[in-house]
Amino acid sequence: MPGDGFLGSIRDRFHAISSKRFWKSLGVLLAFVGPGIITSNVDNDAGGITTYSLAGAHYGLSLLWLLIPITVALVIIQEMGARMGVVSGKGLSDLIRERFGARITFYLMIVLFLTNLGNTVAEFAGLAASMEIFGLSKYLSVTFGAAFVWWLVVKGSYKSVEKVFLTACVFYFSYIISGFTANPDWGEIGRATVTPSLRFDAGYLTMAVGIVGTTIAPWMQFYLQSSVVDKGLQVEDYPYTRLDVVVGSVMVNVVAFFIIMLCAITLYQAGIRVETAKDAALALKPMAGTYCSGLFAFGLLNASLFAASILPLSTAYTICEAFGWESSLNRKFLEAPQFYGLYSIMIILGAGIILLPNVPLIPIMYYTQVVNGLLLPVILIFILLLVNDRKIMGEHTNGTVMNLISWLTVAVLIVLSLATVLAAVL
Repeated sequence: MPGDGFLGSIRDRFHAISSKRFWKSLGVLLAFVGPGIITSNVDNDAGGITTYSLAGAHYGLSLLWLLIPITVALVIIQEMGARMGVVSGKGLSDLIRERFGARITFYLMIVLFLTNLGNTVAEFAGLAASMEIFGLSKYLSVTFGAAFVWWLVVKGSYKSVEKVFLTACVFYFSYIISGFTANPDWGEIGRATVTPSLRFDAGYLTMAVGIVGTTIAPWMQFYLQSSVVDKGLQVEDYPYTRLDVVVGSVMVNVVAFFIIMLCAITLYQAGIRVETAKDAALALKPMAGTYCSGLFAFGLLNASLFAASILPLSTAYTICEAFGWESSLNRKFLEAPQFYGLYSIMIILGAGIILLPNVPLIPIMYYTQVVNGLLLPVILIFILLLVNDRKIMGEHTNGTVMNLISWLTVAVLIVLSLATVLAAVL
């Protein structure tokens, strides 16, 4: 018909413009994302994967529902930290020192350093365990792993390091792929996810508290805000930063969902009980196939190496900000000696302890979690006091409804954190 060519030309031009706008918007979004997605995904570290594996292997699908309120809590906590970063342009430890004084900050930094060191040791233990599955000695895997993460951070800039970390986040999809290869009953899994299941025995409650505790850790709050500042994000960038936080919070719990689900439909149903993530990967081989087991082990390797980079980096950011030292990945070693020196010390100690003979890894991980449980409520209270300080936040403080939700969330997390410590002690 006459005019079809003209209309077709307009339609093609409209589609071309729409496509161009889409890719331009996507490019702008990708330029601002990073801190939220990276921070959340690092929390699926060796300890987190172990916890989720044990939850599925010991309690089946009964704990899946817990991931929904955990996701909401994580979004609320991380959003406040990101907002403080873009508004104040300062890291969390910097704000704590300014508001509460040097003495409190000093003791807080000592506790945080020791806690993060224990966590870093656990990450290198996860790296060693994952490579032992593939037949590689810990002396090789830990040595090369430590050298790689040190080189990556010390020789890179913020942009180059962030690209590597975002790439590492993609490999968490190995757990999602593993879950699909096991051919689960999605109807049963869906019902378990939306149906709260409560059991009042000590083991079940302790595992529930452990899942919460491994998802929201003290170091996360410091690293997120520091990386927002180091990336140079401003108030006008906040909508993208908030989306980054939400995506990261959802993504980390989707991965946790698939780990719990996979172990539940294979190990739990077969009556196999495991004690570590390495045990889970090996046990999956006869249950779900070599491919599934290999993906699970690869996920553990990626998570351990990823977290072994971030935890020392978080420590360096936090302590340097607290004492007013230069702290940025965009500086060279000689421009920020304390920053890179602290990072190097954490890497050397974390890897070196694993290479010692007869290292008591279980007590190290045990006491680290106890200290994490004690420290988290303190950090959360600091965050709420700071985010409501108009001298710092101006018009960007919490509203009444947000404060009500935030304090309620923090109160629940405080109770759960104290319960974690109590369960560990008893």
